[in-house]
Amino acid sequence: MNAPSSSSSSSPKMDPESGPSPSHLKNTTLTSLTWSSLSHAISTTPILTSSTGLLRPGELLAVMGPSGSGKTTLLNLLSRRLSPSSPSPILLNGTPLPLPQFQSLTRFVEQTDSLIGALTPRETLHFASRLSSAGISKKERRERVEGLLGSFGLVEQGDVVVGTVTKKGLSGGQKRRLGVAKEVITGPRVVILDEPTSGLDGRGGWEVVKFLRGLARENNLIIVASIHQPSTATFDLFDKLLLLSEGKTHYFGSVEGVGGYYESQLGMVIPRHVNPAEWLLEQTNIDYADDKEAARARLEEMQSGWERSDLKKKLDEDVAAVAAGAEKGGDELVLGDDEARDKKPGMASVVVTLVHRSFIKSYRDVVAYGIRLAMYTGLAIMMGTVWLRLPATQDSIIPFTNSIFYGSAFLSFMAVAYCPAYLEDYNQYAKEKRNGLYGATAMTLSNFLVGTPYLFLISIVFSVISYWLSNFQPTAKAFFTWVFWLFLDLLAAEGLVVFMASLFPSFVISLALVAFANGLWMSVDGFMVPPGTLNVFWKYVFHYWDYQKYVFENMMINEFSERVYTCAETADGCQCMWQTDLADQCLIRGQGVLDQYGYKPGYMGKDVGIMLAIIFGYRLAGWLVLKLKK
Repeated sequence: MNAPSSSSSSSPKMDPESGPSPSHLKNTTLTSLTWSSLSHAISTTPILTSSTGLLRPGELLAVMGPSGSGKTTLLNLLSRRLSPSSPSPILLNGTPLPLPQFQSLTRFVEQTDSLIGALTPRETLHFASRLSSAGISKKERRERVEGLLGSFGLVEQGDVVVGTVTKKGLSGGQKRRLGVAKEVITGPRVVILDEPTSGLDGRGGWEVVKFLRGLARENNLIIVASIHQPSTATFDLFDKLLLLSEGKTHYFGSVEGVGGYYESQLGMVIPRHVNPAEWLLEQTNIDYADDKEAARARLEEMQSGWERSDLKKKLDEDVAAVAAGAEKGGDELVLGDDEARDKKPGMASVVVTLVHRSFIKSYRDVVAYGIRLAMYTGLAIMMGTVWLRLPATQDSIIPFTNSIFYGSAFLSFMAVAYCPAYLEDYNQYAKEKRNGLYGATAMTLSNFLVGTPYLFLISIVFSVISYWLSNFQPTAKAFFTWVFWLFLDLLAAEGLVVFMASLFPSFVISLALVAFANGLWMSVDGFMVPPGTLNVFWKYVFHYWDYQKYVFENMMINEFSERVYTCAETADGCQCMWQTDLADQCLIRGQGVLDQYGYKPGYMGKDVGIMLAIIFGYRLAGWLVLKLKK
């Protein structure tokens, strides 16, 4: 069937022949992908039942079926993201491989784009290569990236950002092709895609599938893609079809032979001038049938017809023959190829790459830190002008105290603004972890390293504006002490965000939990209720590991421990709100204010140690969550 017409003469050429195909993509050793009696169930509910298949290099398989038929489950099993209900290994060249070896030969492309919007296609491929391979020269890496851009029809868009909330980037089809390129840059032999045409119009879907067919044939790869209701032109691009319904196989074979199979085996004729894909989906979907019983009976007959068909018997024989051949040494090709593949980068290299990638994202995407910096700058101006040029008098003591609480507590509270940026990083990590690129340790270290300079910058900007406007202790030592505690405050607050958002990777839930936790810390940090009057439960359960407690306490000591304030002079003499040893001089020693809270200088080293422990604790908790999640 002819391809759909396009009104755009500038539509990019989709075949890999449009550019030089990098040599490392070409498969010369993998001869088959097989699976037999593959099943999966949740509790006692079967999701996929006894699926069998055989694919050869250069073939493109369409996995089709109505919603809930088990398509995504099959893809997750084939990529070994899920374990089958019974021992049913996925075989390459008839051989079951260890998971790390298997992952080096396969790649999974998820339905949602695992792309960073602030990066360009060239940068996306460059970082993907650095994360997955080591031991190749810069020249060779650059040649691989440029070769893939040409092969995937993305040369003209090589330096265009993928797309962010503030800047439009690639089209939907270009993003899908880039998503595939990002996974195949390491030269996998099997590529598995979940709904690669989802969200695209008919033309865009056809172009993506046409490209996948060319990629498979040009490089001798095996490509598996689930697809929902393709057009006739798109359907005809596939080499083979696996049709599922309610987790059971109804057909596995060539696309061109599906009509003959249904006519000869079941007496069902695909009407002329009807999209065969739509017809097949209609026959296997009983959700909207008027006569449920008749539809159910037809569905069972289709499934049992497949089980007793000659096509099914031939498939079982071929799968068994591949496994038998492997016992005679056919697996050596895959193993030898795997030994010659690029080495995995070490932990230090992965962390440096992630930091570099995140740094580019952070300064291009305002959501990451730009909005937060603007917000904190505005907050500093507001705070400095509300508590403007407070004099060193007793009337300013309570405003100074309120300002210290507000400056420390509200800044940590506003760390909730980091939730959306971190969740984007988390989703990227989850996908790349499932593809075996890196784990929780690299993610935790890189996230901390890339965020720390920005938090220090925020601390400096906020302090330069608000500290001097409010007229806190006017010495360089006091200023930098204030900056230091504000910096630790933000480090702890961001660690809390990372932990909560990793535990519950939902924007609404993580936002609510972080806000609640900061509200709790503000309540028990010692400002609203002095430590001496805070009841035993809140004091011993929460107060002593409240990071805001140590920030507030040391900021109070920084302001009051070495400063004196003038009392009010009246007709009756001098009236001091706090009685200290300087009352006879009509002055208040700042330590008298601290005595109300039970604060004394001299414990800064211990408090810094506790703060570092809290910061480390949050990061460790976040690491454990990432480590334990599958």
